[in-house]
Amino acid sequence: MKKNGFTGDDNITLLARGVQLKGEIRVEGTVRIDGRLEGDIHTKGQVIIGEEGLVQGTIAAGTVVSSGRIKAKVTATERVQLLKTATLIGEIHTPVLMMEEGAKIQGMTDMDVTAWADELPKLPGAVRELSTHRAKHVVVLEKDSKS
Repeated sequence: MKKNGFTGDDNITLLARGVQLKGEIRVEGTVRIDGRLEGDIHTKGQVIIGEEGLVQGTIAAGTVVSSGRIKAKVTATERVQLLKTATLIGEIHTPVLMMEEGAKIQGMTDMDVTAWADELPKLPGAVRELSTHRAKHVVVLEKDSKS
């Protein structure tokens, strides 16, 4: 069996380079976009957008990996990875966002941070605050120059 470079599942939906589609894609496995999609993608699997790929609409997936262009609301339950040639305009909702140097993003990112407490949590009893370990002043005395 030939290895295809994708992560493990044999259920791959491909929108090839030069193909334009308006509509909705709902699948269980991997979706690879090398063409243009104006619409929505829904999968629990992976969405891969190639360098020539363009998606405008919404993406809901387990993982999104892009080296192309996205103008969409992206929701990923596992992670979003933007490779160096990627451009994303829109919203990202994911617990993990990875970006290579060169990737561009404009929009809103939500990594499920609701708020933080106004007061820092108390340290456990075995751990002391750093202020108790402040350096003591040291005075250096000059040696007699008689030797």
